[in-house]
Amino acid sequence: MNLSKREFLQVMAAAGVAGMSLGRWSEADAAQAADGLYDVPRFGNVSFLHITDCHAQLRPIHFREPSVNLGVGGMKGRLPHLVGEQLLKAAGVPAGSAQAHALTCLDFEQAARRYGSVGGFAQLATLVQRVRSARPGSLLLDGGDTWQGSGTALWTRGQDMVEACKLLGVDVMTGHWEFTLGMERVQEIVGKDFAGKVDFLAQNVKTADFGDPVFKPYVIREMNGVPCAIIGQAFPYTPIANPRYFVADWTFGIQDENLQKMVDEARGKGAQVVVVLSHNGMDVDLKMASRVTGIDAIFGGHTHDGMPVASVVANRGGRTLVTNAGSNGKFLGVMDFDVRGGKVQDFRYHLLPVFANMLPPDPAMEALVRKVRAPYEARLGEKLAVTEGTLYRRGNFNGSGDQLILDALMDVQGAEIAFSPGFRWGTTLLAGQDITREWLMDMTATTYSYATVTPMTGETIKTVLEDVCDNLFNPDPYYQQGGDMVRVGGLQYACDPTAPMGQRIKDMRLGGKPLEAGKQYKVAGWAPVAEEARSAGNRQVWEVVEQWLKARGGVVRARQPELPRLEGVLPDPGYLAQA
Repeated sequence: MNLSKREFLQVMAAAGVAGMSLGRWSEADAAQAADGLYDVPRFGNVSFLHITDCHAQLRPIHFREPSVNLGVGGMKGRLPHLVGEQLLKAAGVPAGSAQAHALTCLDFEQAARRYGSVGGFAQLATLVQRVRSARPGSLLLDGGDTWQGSGTALWTRGQDMVEACKLLGVDVMTGHWEFTLGMERVQEIVGKDFAGKVDFLAQNVKTADFGDPVFKPYVIREMNGVPCAIIGQAFPYTPIANPRYFVADWTFGIQDENLQKMVDEARGKGAQVVVVLSHNGMDVDLKMASRVTGIDAIFGGHTHDGMPVASVVANRGGRTLVTNAGSNGKFLGVMDFDVRGGKVQDFRYHLLPVFANMLPPDPAMEALVRKVRAPYEARLGEKLAVTEGTLYRRGNFNGSGDQLILDALMDVQGAEIAFSPGFRWGTTLLAGQDITREWLMDMTATTYSYATVTPMTGETIKTVLEDVCDNLFNPDPYYQQGGDMVRVGGLQYACDPTAPMGQRIKDMRLGGKPLEAGKQYKVAGWAPVAEEARSAGNRQVWEVVEQWLKARGGVVRARQPELPRLEGVLPDPGYLAQA
């Protein structure tokens, strides 16, 4: 059957909406040469390389992907809400392969020991150089959440990552957690460290007084004679998801209308390719792609979705490709465009996993990493305990790493209930590995990690849970904030993600007894967004957890995470396996 170009694009769009695979990964195994995995033939004449959400992980690590990632409304059963075997089937990835380990949590412990650690900036630098050598003029895009997520990033106020990204060759960047360093620090880095080297873009960040742009909204770079526009989209809910006082003079938001204006303006200046470097979260990007026309691709971040295929979204102007390059330095996205006649004619997309054992470290990057870590190595390497099981975070509701934090908060502070934020960053430890201060900082390092104890009524507890649940499961992606559900310790409850707002949380119990709406309970937590927490004399959460770890006698059991009883959805079997 011969298809016209229009019919072909319609088929492609339908496949993307259905979550079908539009490409296949080549098989590879740790025993095979890296060439089988990293030889990506050049295609076309315009290429973008994409990293995002590395969360300051300079060294190779382990990172367990989720066993459940529920999609609601129109996102049910679609990418990025496919995990495990469903994701492998959609992408055509063989079970048991190195790629399968990178993408899923299947047989995680065994696969992690077989294939080794992932990420590492020295290994990533080698891969970037290899891919770029075949793609003259290609641009490296950083989707943000780069300057936060480790002890060294916290203690250097992001300087370690700034130096690493400059050496890596990042061309363009947008942000989210970067803003928790404060407005002055962000502007210092953008205005000094990045000047003439890295363009920090955000079309949706403006001054609160006059609405002036804080950063450049876009840049136009010529690649092999083709003018290409990159528009920045910072995390739109920064003042809500993080403390407002860090960005008191700035406004954020999705700002579709202004984005359309920027697209049209760039096209009017001759841009033949227009892409958006986004930190919206993938569900938001998919909706945005259906509303804003003239965008060839959205390179997304924030929700840590490692997508091995590009989703194709139809809109009134044609179609937009939407990708997401995972987190923690595990992946490098590569998008090649064939641009002829002033527009994109075809594309190829690859998501390359970064396996530390398959890529030799780049000497210059390795030397830089050693240098920036040297003052802190003894502090980071201090052994606090040994884990008897896998400690991980990522999952819609809880992980064993956050369960450890919850237990510590309750035990040390004498609380009945504990909340831990639904952050998606944080590295994984395998059974038998040391729990070091570095891992603890990987799980907790923010500029507002104060541990708190607050009296809350049963009614208030329900309100908190309902509010966070709506952020995750609102059927309209524009009302989602992209994290996971707040982790809950001590309290048992049921959750129906498909129910209307205010009716998702049910049957809350403490010690088997129903929670009383008017009764006060002692609730521990950490990372409060309220400014007064800074002056309340609260300890840092890592100090509380360290105290708890040292009291365990050197060994910690990785307890199965406490999970809500799900209603209204059929969870992935991996969820049931955790229960």
